[in-house]
Amino acid sequence: MQDFEKLGSFYLGRIWDSETGATTSTPLMYDSPDLTTHAVCVGMTGSGKTGLCISLLEEAAIDGIPAIAIDPKGDLGNLLLTFPQLRGSDFQPWIDEGEAARNGLSAEAWAEQVAATWRKGLSDWGQDGGRIDRLRKAVDLAIYTPGSTAGLPLTVLRSFAPPPPAIAKDAELVRERLEAAVSGLLSLLDLDAQARQSPEHVLLSTILDRAWGAGRAVDLGGLIREIQTPGFEHVGVMDLETFFPSRDRTALAMRLNALLAAPGFAGWLEGPPLDVGHLLWTPEGRPRISILSIAHLPESERIFFVTILLNEIVAWVRSQSGTSSLRALLYMDEIFGYFPPSANPPSKLPMLTLLKQARAHGLGLVLATQNPVDLDYKGLSNAGTWFLGRLQTERDKARVLDGLEGSAASASGGFDRARIDSILSGLGKRVFLLHNVHEPAPVLFQTRWAMSYLRGPLTRAHIRSLTADRPTAAAPPAPAVAASPSAPIGAASAPPALPAEIRQRFWRSRTGTSDAPTYRPGLLGQARLHFIDRGLDLDRWEDLWLLAPVETATIDSPWSRSEPFNGADLLEDAPWPGARYSTLPVEAQRPATFRKWSGALEDHLYRHRTLNLFAAPASKMTSNPAESEGDFRVRVAHVARERRDEKLAMLRARHAPAIEALQERLRRAEAKTERERSQYEGQRTQAVVSIGATVLGALFGRKLTSVGNIGRATTAARGASRAARERQDIAAAEENEHAIRDKFAELEQEIEAAVATISTLPDPSSIELERKTVPPRKSDIQIASLELLWIAD
Repeated sequence: MQDFEKLGSFYLGRIWDSETGATTSTPLMYDSPDLTTHAVCVGMTGSGKTGLCISLLEEAAIDGIPAIAIDPKGDLGNLLLTFPQLRGSDFQPWIDEGEAARNGLSAEAWAEQVAATWRKGLSDWGQDGGRIDRLRKAVDLAIYTPGSTAGLPLTVLRSFAPPPPAIAKDAELVRERLEAAVSGLLSLLDLDAQARQSPEHVLLSTILDRAWGAGRAVDLGGLIREIQTPGFEHVGVMDLETFFPSRDRTALAMRLNALLAAPGFAGWLEGPPLDVGHLLWTPEGRPRISILSIAHLPESERIFFVTILLNEIVAWVRSQSGTSSLRALLYMDEIFGYFPPSANPPSKLPMLTLLKQARAHGLGLVLATQNPVDLDYKGLSNAGTWFLGRLQTERDKARVLDGLEGSAASASGGFDRARIDSILSGLGKRVFLLHNVHEPAPVLFQTRWAMSYLRGPLTRAHIRSLTADRPTAAAPPAPAVAASPSAPIGAASAPPALPAEIRQRFWRSRTGTSDAPTYRPGLLGQARLHFIDRGLDLDRWEDLWLLAPVETATIDSPWSRSEPFNGADLLEDAPWPGARYSTLPVEAQRPATFRKWSGALEDHLYRHRTLNLFAAPASKMTSNPAESEGDFRVRVAHVARERRDEKLAMLRARHAPAIEALQERLRRAEAKTERERSQYEGQRTQAVVSIGATVLGALFGRKLTSVGNIGRATTAARGASRAARERQDIAAAEENEHAIRDKFAELEQEIEAAVATISTLPDPSSIELERKTVPPRKSDIQIASLELLWIAD
């Protein structure tokens, strides 16, 4: 195994020696948990920024970290151009044939030359086709093209559904989500999305707020109708007609309708709905890198999509448990225009929310740009890591230094502005300054060779070719809404008169129900179940609504055709005016029948309403009642990552004092050796120093030996080779060095034994699971209510 294949660390390149202008042999390792405090990558065109960020995504994939990558430029699809065999024929479909012609070569010959370049580049950085194969097996890769069918389609219309429970209980988050959704929609209409007090913004916000408060989703067609007839007569203290006259509302509705009817908009209506969990993991729990390519979209549609996406990610983050380990990444290849310093596009607010809150839930943001003057550095002060490449102007450099200074201040760390300024002025291609608040000092490094073939932006034809053999990713299964009982339609204009013991309720299953609906009868039961299993540490009460058809054919056993009912929040005590009613069987008009049905419901629940769970014996974990198998596999794998990170932290804490003591002794020995050894002996001294950076680095990475220590050791060795001429007491110096080397060897063996006990992370799809079925405790089943439900669908 290469010395850069370390536990929980990303191999991004090698340390750069600014004095010699060359890379050293010391790998630059970046600890994955550090990304939970977010990262910013800045560099002008040609600096190597895209290659660095793609390498970071590759490392995350190898470590089983999923990612959502927003791609405004079309470069990130290169992540799918990975060829373990590194043959010319693999590269040929993706090369620039015009470039081949300019070099006087056929496409085949040019592809072979490109393949040879990639083989050598990988070899120079200690990589090969085997590592590429490992990358491909570790993660699923998908390219989505919202608004287009070139790649996998994706619809965002679900964004106008009510916020999930994790958001709904937080009034501030609901308000932010509402504001961003409306602003994004207005930007799609080329209206001023920042005019949050405009009649358009206030009207749309009020419509969505009322719908969400009632638990009701609104699609674009329904929104158009509600703009014309909102269902309320006042906005604030003003009447609706004064605040926003009907002719102006009609104009807004016409504008939205024209957008919806446009042939180009059809692409927004295709594909699975936007679901963050589905973008991050396959249904089997395998990590996924989802590339959301938006290069084909006009600017207004980009802002709309990114805003909706960020809102969904905020909602997802709020539903996750807290963690100090890296759970997933959100990467944006060019943040210019989405997070400016003064303007407030609708994408800015959810992005700022994520920068402030996502770290506690394990989501790391990586934001890249070549336009540093157009970023809100006050907001980016939340970023703990900065990758800084070559910059174009002094103004760019000044803005970057401002952001670094704010980041260091928020982390209560020191910041040497003059020194960083000097370093930034001398950066070359693919050389970056890494400033990480989790590390003792900044470090220069050269980026490693990317495993993906960096051919540049992909065209729609390229994307179509990459996704041609891949079926459209299925949407996660939608929850059951309700049974739709059928019964012969009668002509009654009023429900039958029933005894007082039988309660009647009314429900319209869709917002588009006609003004004169026909109601059909159903049986609605509400129950409470108690599931207990001491072996699974399970003690859970579950509230349940069941809806069954009321038909003559099933009058004796209605619950055999029952389904879960999720519309309890929209039950009404009065029918819709002008409604008609289907025939209600005579048996359903008797209280005795309802008492019989109540007992039958209790028996049905005991026999058929079991709690189906998954158990992971190796991890001693059990799934939550509403958790899918894929979600449970993801959670088990993440708990394994947390345990691994905790063990590594404990090992570091336990061995750090001994390592620091040995380093101090080594520094003293080097000072003496500088006086006593010849150039040959000085080179041996440097070999001793490298022990800390290669052997023990499997546990400590760059934290083992600070940049300053490595620099001092190397300088000492060079000084010895230049200045030491006299050999005095060489035997004693060598004996001292051998003693320190032996101590390092003993410590190495101890740490290797400890590291061997830390298991590698499991592949979520291969985790061994057992199915557990838990019936409800019969004595605890409670039938809370049983009533006749009239349904208009």
